[in-house]
Amino acid sequence: MARTNYNELLESGVHFGHLKRKWDPNMAPYIFMEKNGIHIIDLNKTIAKLDEAASALKQIAKSGKKILFVATKKQAKEVVEDLVKPLNMPYVTERWPGGMLTNFATIRRAVKKMSAIDRMATDGTFDNMSKKERLQVTRERAKLEKLFGSIADLNRIPAALFVIDISKEHIAVAEAKKLNIPTFAIVDTNSDPTKVEFPIPANDDASKAIHVIVKKITEAIQEGLEERKFERSKEADEKAQKQTKSTNKKESENIDKSRASKVDVVDKEKKEEKESKVSDQTAKKETTEKK
Repeated sequence: MARTNYNELLESGVHFGHLKRKWDPNMAPYIFMEKNGIHIIDLNKTIAKLDEAASALKQIAKSGKKILFVATKKQAKEVVEDLVKPLNMPYVTERWPGGMLTNFATIRRAVKKMSAIDRMATDGTFDNMSKKERLQVTRERAKLEKLFGSIADLNRIPAALFVIDISKEHIAVAEAKKLNIPTFAIVDTNSDPTKVEFPIPANDDASKAIHVIVKKITEAIQEGLEERKFERSKEADEKAQKQTKSTNKKESENIDKSRASKVDVVDKEKKEEKESKVSDQTAKKETTEKK
């Protein structure tokens, strides 16, 4: 995994924080200086934290677990959807549904309802409904798709959350904390980095800055997925080789047994033939002695 490029972050405006009066004191370790009333983020600290987060997320992806991305702010929606969708990772870019994590079973029921409506469209149920009823069901399906379509494949609680702007997504962060789900997040100078396990100090308001951070993260996840695929393929090949060796060994053993069996038969026949000759000679000798 390549180290993050300093100049790329600089050119994307990742170092621009908020006005000094809006800062969170816990961000002090990540602030380089103040310029024209605006805090400037230390990009060296950003690189260190970004690489740390990318490495951890790569391992999570490699283990086959899901990472949920949360970005409902306008500047981040399209970026996250474009970069995360190809990975088949779940994401929320519309309103965060309360209880998404803490009441996961209810969310799953809503997702299953989408599937049920899809079946209605193919099994002939729609044909027996009035035009008004079909329209109502179709609208409900569209609403569910908008809210939950991007998490339809999330069958269990995610292994981690990646959040853009923890101040805006405070409900998601709180739910993750309640369930001890590790949270990775882009944290600007107006937010408290101690609320998440893996804060990445960076500008969370500019699309370009968000893009360069999320791109680094998704590339790391992609590496993890590819390594997982390679290792599973390698394991399958090794298993196949072991099965082949086992089969060949059994066949060899069967051949040896067959050969041994044939040798035993021949030896038995020779033994019987020898015993027969001895018996004949004995009989002849006895006959001669009687005469």
